[in-house]
Amino acid sequence: MGEKKRKITSSTSTNHQTEFIFGNKNFQWMLIGLGVIALGFILMSGGGSDDPNVFNPEIYSWRRIRLAPAIVLIGFGIEVYAILLNSNKEEK
Repeated sequence: MGEKKRKITSSTSTNHQTEFIFGNKNFQWMLIGLGVIALGFILMSGGGSDDPNVFNPEIYSWRRIRLAPAIVLIGFGIEVYAILLNSNKEEK
C-alpha cells in the first residue's frame, strides 16, 4: 500500500549540467586568503634556540606576538568573505 513505483531512467538519457557553488572570484579570494594565512605563519616561525639550556628573548618579539597572529586572523577573515561572496550576482 505504501509502496511507490520508481521510474527507472538511464544516466545517458538525462543531461545534467553540474553547477559549482563557487565561481572564479570565490576561488581567487580563497587563494589570496590562504596566501595571507601562510604569510602569517611564516612571520610567526623562528626565534628558537639551538641549545635548550639557553633562553632566546627573540621569541617574544613584536612580529611574532602581535603582527603574525593579526595577519593570520585577517587571512581567516578573507576566507570567510570568499565563502560568502555571491559570484552569481549580475554586475551593474
